[in-house]
Amino acid sequence: MTQTTNNTDTTDTTDTAPLEHLADPGVWRRTLGVPLRDGVVLAADLYSHAARPEPRPVILERTPYGRRQIRGSDQNRHDEPLPTPEETSAYFVRAGYHVVRQDCRGRGDSQGTFVKYLGEGPDGADTIEWIAAQPWCDGRVAMMGVSYSAHAQSAAAAESPGHLAAMFMDSGGFASAYEAGMRMGGAFELKQVTWAFRHGEESPEAARDPLVRKAFEGTDLRDWFTVLPWRPGVSPLRQVGPYEDYLLDQWRNDSFGAYWRQPAIYGRGHYDRFPDVPTLHMSSWYDPYVRSTIENFTAMGRLKDSPAYLVMGPWTHGHRCVTYAGDVDFGPAATLSDNLDASYLSFRRHWFDAVLRHDGDPESIPRVRYFLMGGGDGRRDEAGRMRHGGQWRTDTRWPPSGTRETAFYCHTSGELSERPPAERQAWVEYDFDPADPVPTLGGQVTSGEPVMVGGAFDQVPDARFYGAREPYLPLNARPDVISLVTPPLAEPLVVAGPVTARLFISSTAVDTDFTVKLVDVHPPNDDYPHGFAMNLTEGIFRCRFHKSFEHPEPLVPGEIYEIEIAAPDTANRFEAGHRLRIDISSSDFPRFDVNSGTGDPEAVTRRKVIATNRIHMDAEHPSAVLLWTGPDQPGQADDSA
Repeated sequence: MTQTTNNTDTTDTTDTAPLEHLADPGVWRRTLGVPLRDGVVLAADLYSHAARPEPRPVILERTPYGRRQIRGSDQNRHDEPLPTPEETSAYFVRAGYHVVRQDCRGRGDSQGTFVKYLGEGPDGADTIEWIAAQPWCDGRVAMMGVSYSAHAQSAAAAESPGHLAAMFMDSGGFASAYEAGMRMGGAFELKQVTWAFRHGEESPEAARDPLVRKAFEGTDLRDWFTVLPWRPGVSPLRQVGPYEDYLLDQWRNDSFGAYWRQPAIYGRGHYDRFPDVPTLHMSSWYDPYVRSTIENFTAMGRLKDSPAYLVMGPWTHGHRCVTYAGDVDFGPAATLSDNLDASYLSFRRHWFDAVLRHDGDPESIPRVRYFLMGGGDGRRDEAGRMRHGGQWRTDTRWPPSGTRETAFYCHTSGELSERPPAERQAWVEYDFDPADPVPTLGGQVTSGEPVMVGGAFDQVPDARFYGAREPYLPLNARPDVISLVTPPLAEPLVVAGPVTARLFISSTAVDTDFTVKLVDVHPPNDDYPHGFAMNLTEGIFRCRFHKSFEHPEPLVPGEIYEIEIAAPDTANRFEAGHRLRIDISSSDFPRFDVNSGTGDPEAVTRRKVIATNRIHMDAEHPSAVLLWTGPDQPGQADDSA
């Protein structure tokens, strides 16, 4: 995506640059201009302990959202207002660091043209090396940041900057954007559509032209989701051409090719270029970047000598200081603040101290900390949310020690069990109509407003959810949803790790999708007399990629194929009396675009074909879901806080 801006002049890079003494005693801010290899100058703020600071390690954060703007993901404690960038930076200055906050190219006060994601590698690497050469830097530049600022870190690391010293990557950092964050299983994540609309509304074009602003103000994006896919000049982004071009280009690159191998969005292909430095990888079970976070952690731990750390909470994207996600509350133990540390600020400072200070102890930080959801009473709290509970655990690896991959087989009776099917021929089939997709109810969604939201919800739609309609029956009551469930569990079962469905399928169409969703079914109680079917994780697979994501190939109608659907990892304790459920269907909209059944790319087709889809469940074709399971082990609970 490109975006032009009305850039202000960036300030001189010398000691003559304007200097501000902040309200915090002993903290100074100087505005700098950072020159890049192509002559563009990026605006940045240096926060330091003195007007003429002595050399210290520098913590760099790069953002497209305004280096002096407050963001919700900066929340420090669950019981405090959002801190300002000045307050956050001053905290690290008092702790012995300098802080640099920088506007990305073409954003804020920086020069140049903004290209979403793809320009952050060279710009970040140039910035790191420029900072390292300044007299106020001791030669070590660490990075931190949430979401886009985490993507900017992995993009810079892929350029091998020599003075990068550590990375704290929160809720971002692409391992492979084709598989998490932009696409999954070949399907397009429509949060890219909602993001493009919202930022088009805030674009320089809209700021300059009152008619463009008025056009956005009079547009209901939910209406435009009824006429997907959009076409050039026929979309709510038609007033801001660069945004429309970016979005349609991204959408139409449906096969894995050169576009998806670019370093900024494909860390997996460039891990060998990442500097060997300590890294912390943080995300949450209802965040789109679960798979990227865990893959980055695993790869750094395997390929580098420096320590890698993993932190996984029960939140939605960047909301580490709340106890809930969607309609489910995980209890007072769920927040990062007062559990993993006193605050998000102190959590980061303790990590930087451990890995950057000469007297630091990297081994004092657990390698893996994750929130195991479950253990609550399943009743409704005062805020109207279901109490699911949970606790923090520590480990040295992921999946956790003591877990093993366990197959749960699908049976035509609707049973899900560890017993494989014995029938010679058995299947369940349904008609999938692309004009009537299964609505998205929560999940690993961010930036989806006003069309969708992330989190945990009872899988019964209501008026809040796009595409839901009366009489609002459970999703698994639909004829195009195959629901498989275990008997009530006799004892608790821990599921912690990746979720993979290996299905034997056939279809009357040349192309179709299959989806899988893992659900914890709470038994009925007075608050929820029908029980509560809580979504944990979900995945999708587009069948024309059954041979490879590089080379799509149509299905032969009626032929049986084995496909694999990889859903993001999760960690949940299924209590005794609960049921483990798997829902299989062929759509999850509006989270993902809908397969037309024609075999044509979804971004260009105008037709739809109803497909009769079949899941085979017999001895020769034992469709199953693979989960990492283990016994309940209370001795692993994290009591470090």
